[in-house]
Amino acid sequence: MQHSAQSTNILDILEKILDKGIVIAGDIKIALADVELLTIKIRLVVASIDKAMEIGLNWWQDDPYFNSSVKGKLLHDRINRIEDKLGIKQEE
Repeated sequence: MQHSAQSTNILDILEKILDKGIVIAGDIKIALADVELLTIKIRLVVASIDKAMEIGLNWWQDDPYFNSSVKGKLLHDRINRIEDKLGIKQEE
């Protein structure tokens, strides 16, 4: 019985995190003799799709890697530019 209570608690925590969202941020800086050589900024947002869209995070809608309709439009535009450079007329 104790096992099911623990998994219920984990599911409750996960549901709350996805509902509210959580942001984890951190910076890694590498320096030598007080000269900064490298800075890595890490930002992680964990939230449901609905919550992400509510706060304005919808990058996947315009990213051709995640959205095939955007990829198709980009390919179509690229073909049109190449045809324009080559002087090829498009048939309608």
